[in-house]
Amino acid sequence: MNVKVNWMEQVLGSEWEISPAGGATGEAYYAEYNGQKLFLKRNSSPFLAVLSAEGIVPKLVWTKRLENGDVITAQHWIDGSELKSKEMGGENVAELLHKIHHSKELLDMLKRLGKQPLTPSSILQDIKQAVEFHGLNQMEIKQAIEYLEMKLPSIQCEEYVVCHCDINHNNWLITETKQLYLIDWDGAMIADPAIDIGILLYWYIEESQWENWLCAYGLSLDGEILNRMYWYVLAQGITSILWHHAKENEQELINWINHIREMLQKMSAS
Repeated sequence: MNVKVNWMEQVLGSEWEISPAGGATGEAYYAEYNGQKLFLKRNSSPFLAVLSAEGIVPKLVWTKRLENGDVITAQHWIDGSELKSKEMGGENVAELLHKIHHSKELLDMLKRLGKQPLTPSSILQDIKQAVEFHGLNQMEIKQAIEYLEMKLPSIQCEEYVVCHCDINHNNWLITETKQLYLIDWDGAMIADPAIDIGILLYWYIEESQWENWLCAYGLSLDGEILNRMYWYVLAQGITSILWHHAKENEQELINWINHIREMLQKMSAS
């Protein structure tokens, strides 16, 4: 009996129909029996309970600890769909992200779990070390790091919040009743909200609509938020280059270098 079936049967019994739910960890499954549907995951963070209570992820049904110490969580299986790229500009996305960024309960829980704030200086230090380690010497990467260093003193945030840090449209689920959820919180950090906002605006929303989206979120479009957004988007671009370099994804590596070049050109022209 494999490990998956073993812990599944400990929790549910053999009558449940179980199938993998995908994901990077391979620890998530769908289970169905007699009309009941659950999403199961092994060793989810305790953060999940707070996310559920806040209505940010599908409702947590139960949590069980196995004899070996593993913790299994079960959530309602949502019959919904991922947001399409064009739907990321909706007010519902802005409003949910605002709720997340302004939740004291989420912030308190991450602090109790020992999360330390992700600062711009620590991000830049990690990037520089990784670039040196991998021996990347493309001109665009050098220019991007120089820009990040130059702008670092001005990238100040008054209030660090809970950031999802991977707000790809695939992580947003909407139900038939228009209930919106943001899932996959394994990479959550305490950080500048511009990390989430910048990636979302830059990749999904036309710049002419940024002001409207930020208004729905609760911010005014000004030079300060623009600088912070661009800084984090550029940093994320270098991180993506490093990831694809490690995976030997040559075409994606080239694509991201081109993205970095376009961003630098845009910044120099502004």
